[in-house]
Amino acid sequence: MSDLPTKQDQVYADPRAQIDAFAFDARVAAVFDDMIRRSVPGYGMTLSLLGIIAQHYAKPHTRIYDLGCSLGAGTLAMGAKLDTPDVTFVGVDNSTAMLDRCRPNLAPIADRHSLELLCQKIQDTPIENASIVVLNFTLQFIPQAERLALLQRIHAGLAPGGILVLSEKIQFDDPHIQTDLTTLHHDFKRANGYSDLEIAQKRSSLENVLIPETIPAHEARLKEAGFARDEIWLQIFNFASFLAFK
Repeated sequence: MSDLPTKQDQVYADPRAQIDAFAFDARVAAVFDDMIRRSVPGYGMTLSLLGIIAQHYAKPHTRIYDLGCSLGAGTLAMGAKLDTPDVTFVGVDNSTAMLDRCRPNLAPIADRHSLELLCQKIQDTPIENASIVVLNFTLQFIPQAERLALLQRIHAGLAPGGILVLSEKIQFDDPHIQTDLTTLHHDFKRANGYSDLEIAQKRSSLENVLIPETIPAHEARLKEAGFARDEIWLQIFNFASFLAFK
């Protein structure tokens, strides 16, 4: 995906005596594209359709924010589809390792669009005159107590008619549904070459780092943040993406 080589994810392939908390460090950044595509069902489809969503909702003379942009895949997917004039893309991530790899990834759209990359917490990022804000599997890593304030700031920074794309791992109140979809998710990862050891060790590393919530919890928070309505436009197993409208 970039001039920097992307390797196969083997971060959790060897047994570990101690499982440290998951972090978006240099080791993860080097394999992240492979990791997320083999771990998140429908990730490639999400990116492809994100480009179509951007074509529909991007407005001239506005900004498009990719919050938690990682390697820039979301920004690239949107920028490659857009001919909207005078749109500025703003990618934000607090991992320098991710942004070091993100910059060359965005070269294909750099001559067509204005690009800004910011290394900072998304909670500290001003949102201004945005037609689109994307949170692609990012909110789940933000402390729960800080999520509402973030969504309120996003809503306030959206231009009239602006949208938020919120993609998340989700959980379910019904224990049968939760068990079934977790099992299918693990089967998906096995089908993509992950061993039971890798699945178990990564799951342990994400405990208390990635905190998923239910669909009703997300919808209630979006409403409290001021969004007029929301809808789920894509769900595969225990991963879903919302469109929220100002």
